[in-house]
Amino acid sequence: MKIIHIQSVVSILLHICFSCLIISCLGLSTKPIKSINPVKGLPLPPLAQNVLNFADERLAIVYPTIQKFKETITSDPLGITKTWVGSDICKYKGFFCESPPYNSSAIAVASIDFNGFQLSAPSLGGFLDQLPDLALFHANSNSFSGTISSNIAKLPYLYEFDISNNQFSGSFPISIMNMPSLSFLDIRFNSFSGSVPAQLFTKDLNALFINNNNFMMKLPENIASDTIFLLTLANNKFFGSIPPSIFKYMSSLTEALFLNNFLTGCLPHEVGFLREAVVFDAGNNQLTGPLPFSLGCLENLEVLNLAGNMFYGMVPEVVCLLGNLGNLTLSDNYFTMVGPICMGLIKNGVLDVRNNCIPGLPFQRSMDECVAFLSRPRFCQNVHKEMFSYIPCWLPKFESLKLAPSPT
Repeated sequence: MKIIHIQSVVSILLHICFSCLIISCLGLSTKPIKSINPVKGLPLPPLAQNVLNFADERLAIVYPTIQKFKETITSDPLGITKTWVGSDICKYKGFFCESPPYNSSAIAVASIDFNGFQLSAPSLGGFLDQLPDLALFHANSNSFSGTISSNIAKLPYLYEFDISNNQFSGSFPISIMNMPSLSFLDIRFNSFSGSVPAQLFTKDLNALFINNNNFMMKLPENIASDTIFLLTLANNKFFGSIPPSIFKYMSSLTEALFLNNFLTGCLPHEVGFLREAVVFDAGNNQLTGPLPFSLGCLENLEVLNLAGNMFYGMVPEVVCLLGNLGNLTLSDNYFTMVGPICMGLIKNGVLDVRNNCIPGLPFQRSMDECVAFLSRPRFCQNVHKEMFSYIPCWLPKFESLKLAPSPT
């Protein structure tokens, strides 16, 4: 029996060795075979990695979009995208979730705030325009570039759009004009160029920031949005006169910035309709003419900058009597006279009239320079002469003030 047992063992061992030899010769692996996906014919990932539980199907839909955009990020010095992991999108840095307007019990990506993240990517296309419930997009101070996809017009709830201080270029993103809910637009500090659609100035916006680009066009005559309270056109190449319609129909403006353009003509008396204005800046243009007395109607005005133009005549006392003025800058013009009230502002450091033509004051232009300028006839084609002394408001505290007419 012992002999039979030994022979059986030897037989079994020989069988095993023979089987191993066959496997080795055929190059077959002895490792466990992976599960095969019967649908796609691909190996299934481990169960723990394959399951992502989303709080809402809307989050599951946008998850691949976010991950794909993450792959396009070329620079992330603050490590922002390290938080864009897993199914809890609402905890990703820069992403914020709320219920969409059409379903109070649902959860969706409602706003994105990338301000100051210093991210770099060649485009926002395929990302921004693929977030159907987005209401706010703020991406100030990054290095995003390229052009803006026309598909953003398909985002029905997007009402705040801020891509300022980036590297976008090309013409004005015309698809913005078709965004149904837009009320806040900020594309300043980019490299957009060409013209701006005239319809932009009649759109129901609350804030319009297009400054510090390369836009070049004549300002349209019909600027008639009564909803805008922040208007910034500075540091572009706009030319022509400032249309009176801006002041007539945008009476709710609190800030109006026209500085550093190529604007010409005279300041129309309709500027007096900006009764809510706190800041008005049209410095460093080519504006001319006497200052309209209607500026005295801007009771809330704190900053008035008209420096670096070609204004002349007397600085109206009604302007210097504005009670909230903290900074009145009229330097680098050709004014010839200031009254006692304005003189008081000069002494207090509120009024700056350096480099003008005012006798008796220091730091004025040379006599030759003033004579050369004032000896040439001056005309205001866009403003009637008698309108410079017109005040379109009731100012009882000025009743006893004798208003000297501005020289023409």
